[in-house]
Amino acid sequence: MRLLRALLRCVSPATIPQQVDFYCRFSPSPLSMKQFLDFGSDNACEKTSFMFLRQELPVRLANIMKEISLLPDNLLKTPSVQLVQSWYVQSLQEILDFKDKSAEDAEAVSCFTDTVITIRNRHNDVIPTMAQGVIEYKDHYGVDPVTSQNVQYFLDRFFMSRISIRMLLNQHTLLFGGKVKVNPAHPKHIGSIDPKCNVVEVIKDGYENAKTLCDLYYMNSPELVLEERNVKSPGQPMQVVYVPSHLYYMVFELFKNAMRATMEHHADRDIYPPIHVHVTLGNEDLTVKMCDRGGGVPLRKIDRLFNYMYSTAPRPRVETSRATPLALSTESVERLPVYNKAAWKHYTANHEADDWCVPSSEPKDMTTFRSI
Repeated sequence: MRLLRALLRCVSPATIPQQVDFYCRFSPSPLSMKQFLDFGSDNACEKTSFMFLRQELPVRLANIMKEISLLPDNLLKTPSVQLVQSWYVQSLQEILDFKDKSAEDAEAVSCFTDTVITIRNRHNDVIPTMAQGVIEYKDHYGVDPVTSQNVQYFLDRFFMSRISIRMLLNQHTLLFGGKVKVNPAHPKHIGSIDPKCNVVEVIKDGYENAKTLCDLYYMNSPELVLEERNVKSPGQPMQVVYVPSHLYYMVFELFKNAMRATMEHHADRDIYPPIHVHVTLGNEDLTVKMCDRGGGVPLRKIDRLFNYMYSTAPRPRVETSRATPLALSTESVERLPVYNKAAWKHYTANHEADDWCVPSSEPKDMTTFRSI
């Protein structure tokens, strides 16, 4: 906490806590994918983006900063969480420096864009750093049901908040952060959004890169069997309005998990079953189903699969033109966490421990299954 207090005194004497309290009273303004597309393609104006972001970013930052402060003291004291907290404090102050600047001041608007780029880069390692903080806490204090529940609630909201903030930063950066407004590699993209994202191609890309890593580590890798069904437009490529990097990240991580399980489960057989992927595009939803034969997960551990406090993976490493919106764009609106009494009560309520007993030892033989 000394690091954070020193930063608070250095950045803005006694004003940041008050600013956080002020801006967290406001709810973030969720945006739809269509709004992102319409602004980026027809009405892209750096001044308009400047005026919106200098109001919206402090609200989104302050809402989640308020929740960070409600984490258990011992978790807040970990060096990694203090570092993440200091990044948010510094970024909030840098945005607030522009609150009285005029949109007609070209130099201020340009400087704001440079600041947005700096903030985006500063927060590159937020996820592994926060994960490291949780590990530091577990190593020193272990895990209890109440803390685990609070951390689970917080991290779900924290990561959703980070995605939303990063989306705003990326859009502004890609649209106004360079002399060339069109990305030569992806000329039809609107910032980070592809109005005609080819789902299957992104999945194949994620597989190939995961395969490369798997080949390097295990000297072999499972093959991919991919089936696709376009119910919405039979016979046509599956195209949706989406951020390709987001889809890529999800499937890449799933492929890594599936490959690791497959290679280790079949290590003594030297025959590795393929990974099956089924992709279906309906009138409203896109579904990607991935199946592997990696040995499965015991039924009693199923609840742990989406628990941030539980992992069998290695510890994180911190390195330092107009397009017509397609289906899924109008309905795709951000779902953002809001700091309010309900959120506050979640952290302060005295949650009861689990009312089911936990086996003290693991059974040696158990039928397992895996479903993703």
